[in-house]
Amino acid sequence: MKSTTFDNPDNYFWIGVNFWSSSGGPLMWHHYDPEIIRTELSQLTENGCNMTRSFLYWPHFVPYEHTLDEEVLNRFKDFLDAHLENNLVTIPTFIVGHMSGENWDPSWRNARDLYRDTTMVAEQGWFAHEIAERFKDHPSISGWLISNEMPLYGGRDASHKEIYAWTQAIIYAIRAAGAKQPISVGDGAWGVEMTGVENGFSIRSLKELVDFIGPHVYPMQNDEIRQFLYAAYTCSMATGFDLPVVMEEFGVTSDFASDENAAIYYRHLLYSTLLAGSRGWIAWNNCDYDNLYTQPPYRHHPFELHFGLIDSQGNPKPQMNEFSAFAKFIKKFQGELTPVKGQAAIVVPEHFETIFPFTEESVRSDMSRHMLQAYAIARLADLNIEMTREKDGFPGNHLLYIMPSTKILTTTGVTNLESKLKSGAALYLSYFGGSTDNQRGPWIPWLNRLFGVKQKMRYGLAESITDDVIQFKFVKDMGNIKAGQILNFTPAATTAALSYLPIDVEDTTQVIAIDQNGIPAITSYSNGTGTSFLCTYPLEHFAANVANDNPNNICTIYQAVAIEVGLTPQVYTDDCRITIGSMKSSEYNVFIAANLTSDTVEATMNCLDNQRIVTLEWETLPKKMTFLPYEIVVFALTKSD
Repeated sequence: MKSTTFDNPDNYFWIGVNFWSSSGGPLMWHHYDPEIIRTELSQLTENGCNMTRSFLYWPHFVPYEHTLDEEVLNRFKDFLDAHLENNLVTIPTFIVGHMSGENWDPSWRNARDLYRDTTMVAEQGWFAHEIAERFKDHPSISGWLISNEMPLYGGRDASHKEIYAWTQAIIYAIRAAGAKQPISVGDGAWGVEMTGVENGFSIRSLKELVDFIGPHVYPMQNDEIRQFLYAAYTCSMATGFDLPVVMEEFGVTSDFASDENAAIYYRHLLYSTLLAGSRGWIAWNNCDYDNLYTQPPYRHHPFELHFGLIDSQGNPKPQMNEFSAFAKFIKKFQGELTPVKGQAAIVVPEHFETIFPFTEESVRSDMSRHMLQAYAIARLADLNIEMTREKDGFPGNHLLYIMPSTKILTTTGVTNLESKLKSGAALYLSYFGGSTDNQRGPWIPWLNRLFGVKQKMRYGLAESITDDVIQFKFVKDMGNIKAGQILNFTPAATTAALSYLPIDVEDTTQVIAIDQNGIPAITSYSNGTGTSFLCTYPLEHFAANVANDNPNNICTIYQAVAIEVGLTPQVYTDDCRITIGSMKSSEYNVFIAANLTSDTVEATMNCLDNQRIVTLEWETLPKKMTFLPYEIVVFALTKSD
């Protein structure tokens, strides 16, 4: 039975934190202090939160097999009552399990397999059923999570069928107890569809059981813009499965970043994931734990002490100020704010999420980095970008399909894209022969037919790039790029990948840009009623290998291709340091413009139909705007007087 909670406007957005009390961290149920709990929850309400995610630490709730600790249950009841007193709801998490760098087994488990041992599956189902039966009607319960990052606790070697059966057993136990709230897995959404790495937790398999998808994101990038937009990319990857997406875990430890820089990260993560379709934000976590420094896991994972939005003295950090401002912005719209449907999409190859025989893991790793890089560039080009999956036949009617440094597509995928072309869509492909010597070259059938070229590759050999700088000179106008304009790029790759695609063009194919050696670099070909663009260099692959390469000139190409095929954004700027995304409410078309750099940027807002830029209070803003470092500006459009 599916929950309908997310169809209720009152519950449209969750905004809150993952909660452990400062009185004990994961051991809080044995160090429970009702007064401290209420103080901590009150601080969350004061700062705009409406919920928490809570954790039923398994060794405390079930100290002996098939035996609940009644005193701990009484404390949990008080915890729920304290939420009610502070106008908060909570999502309890059952199997904990893994937490903050340590696995916490109940003493009676005796190394039994959590997925395959029927006695252990039954025990987990019994626990979830008993808790749900006792507390399902408490008004503070807003949802349920089966586990916390279960692949780290139960292992990553189970099959999709085994994980499906385990999930089904526990969800059926919760529903049998009469609980009607939404349920999800709590696995972090780290399965193959999201990461290219198999761990048994398949979104495709589990989506018929769960009510939402909950990514956990803690990126470590070598490029600031990729770092800021990684969570939004993850959210976009998850939105194609017809389920709400909730940013279930994200955050910054003050040991890895200054609080001022952590606040900047929060600011951009929150607004960018809103644009990417998130329906909730649950930060890790509520407070710091300096007084628990001798207690596991903090003693051996000391950076876990300082993920809090509130410090150990009870003072809000700058991160909390950003969270509060965002919550105020969200609540202004009363659940009516939705992303504008994107007409441009990045292709997710089937090889990314299906491990076909005799294919290398590096293929999926490359795809992951290329898609993230392309997503960042598309956002900088002010495109309302989505992800579209080859495995699903490219659902929807996008007008532009971007294939960034794409080495492999299936024959079925190429046939489906050809059909899109014949119906008027546009394709943009940048060549990539792979990063290893194994079967070097593009696994894309009918390349010549798709793009109106004759490839001139030599078997087993890479057409090596020897220039320090790649230079594209435009010999024809394309979008907002004029003939004569020159764009530079930095080649960075392994020897195998440091190559371009040699081609001859058909008579009906246009050369749009040539490289530093006069060789075709970008071509355009009318195919049916659509247009296919070919870039003969793996620009996204190069950019993904360079630290702090963004923004770069790929942004200019993406924006020009979009404009060329009639996808001019409603508002855009020629300065790729500023990204603009759009959303809708019943009253506004809302635009969120973000300066993703440390520069002060003066940028001209180009508006279709010469519309006027206004604040949400209808005060006129100048079309030439100055953005302070990392600033976000929210505005709307209205007709010019």
